[in-house]
Amino acid sequence: MRRTALPAAALGLALVGGLSLLSAPTASSHGYTDQPLSRQKLCANKTVPDCGPIQWEPQSVEGLKGFPAAGPADGHICSANHSEFAQLDDPRGGNWPATQVFGGQAYNFRWQFTAPHSTTDFKYYITRNGWDWTKPLTRAALDPQPFLTVTYNGTRPPYTVVHPGTMPSGKTGRHVILGVWTINDTANAFYSCSDVQF
Repeated sequence: MRRTALPAAALGLALVGGLSLLSAPTASSHGYTDQPLSRQKLCANKTVPDCGPIQWEPQSVEGLKGFPAAGPADGHICSANHSEFAQLDDPRGGNWPATQVFGGQAYNFRWQFTAPHSTTDFKYYITRNGWDWTKPLTRAALDPQPFLTVTYNGTRPPYTVVHPGTMPSGKTGRHVILGVWTINDTANAFYSCSDVQF
């Protein structure tokens, strides 16, 4: 009887374990910029400490699309309104590591994906001259128009994609570049903030 009880108990545990795996939420993980280095990538590679859960999910900064008319609330743009990723919205006193860039320089903007999607476009925004880098990012802090738009018309990008572009001219000092990857077949987009120094 013991011989049948042990396999039955093991089978029961396996079934319960299997059911819990099936019912566990799956990460809707997708992508982030790593050129220039995004805040979520800096957290994931442990360059910046005390990041919370984003260090394990740099690809998960997903929110409603339609930016700037819709999408994440002001002050929560870098986290895409995810309270668990709030460290991305914290300006850290201007102490996020910044990628050195030059106005007018040719630059390859790069995204890494864990799950590419049918894509509408990628848009890149930058902060205005004179913006307050000690406060979380808002729409008013950004130039109203993207400085680079790359359309995809519903096609799916590869797992690494590079967008050749040009760094905006007339910028000096510290800025944030906001990359927005708009998904074609869902209501969402992915948001990625990168600190740069001109």
